[in-house]
Amino acid sequence: MVKAGVYARVSTLDQQPENQLAELRRYVAARGWEATEYVDHGISGSRESRPALDQMMRDARRRRLDAVIVWRLDRLGRSLRHLIVTLEELDRLGVTFVSLGEGIDLSTPSGRLQMAVLGAISQFERERVVERVKAGLARAKAQGKRLGRKPCGLTDAQFEAVAGLSLREAGKRLGVSRSVIHRWRLSHRPRCRVLNLLSEPACFSAPVERTPVSS
Repeated sequence: MVKAGVYARVSTLDQQPENQLAELRRYVAARGWEATEYVDHGISGSRESRPALDQMMRDARRRRLDAVIVWRLDRLGRSLRHLIVTLEELDRLGVTFVSLGEGIDLSTPSGRLQMAVLGAISQFERERVVERVKAGLARAKAQGKRLGRKPCGLTDAQFEAVAGLSLREAGKRLGVSRSVIHRWRLSHRPRCRVLNLLSEPACFSAPVERTPVSS
């Protein structure tokens, strides 16, 4: 018998998922499947991590589910990227997916075609975001704006003066974060080794006095 994961979600605690579950139960019964219900209460669809959804995906990875059914796609998630990632993972696991509202059934050729269209739209959105980011960076550069981290304004000599100190003490002495000290030391690693050796006090072992043994 096919083991189906039935997923329902409501955004607020005063809403009830019974309308969703009633249709999902009828669908599962009509196909003769065995259902396990996963319901998230009072959780927005914009959140990718949800208790019931996470449990359902864990069960799918453990091969405890053969199919996942939702009332509508927006119950599974409102982000197209999250939807595509979730559906692709289910497909890799060999778990079929059904959405009653949109009539999507990935076990059928038409359902797989709809999945391909959703994937193309998701790729298009990602490429548009990259284009907008690049355009924004080019515009900021043309306007003379500095990109990246603000320079700390310290010289190599100031960093070298605290080379023998810990990251915390060196940062406190120079008034910068430990990460700034760490990045400088990584980029000047050979010089730091020499400075650390020079800053260490020389250690000489005192001669050991030997007591003559009387014969």
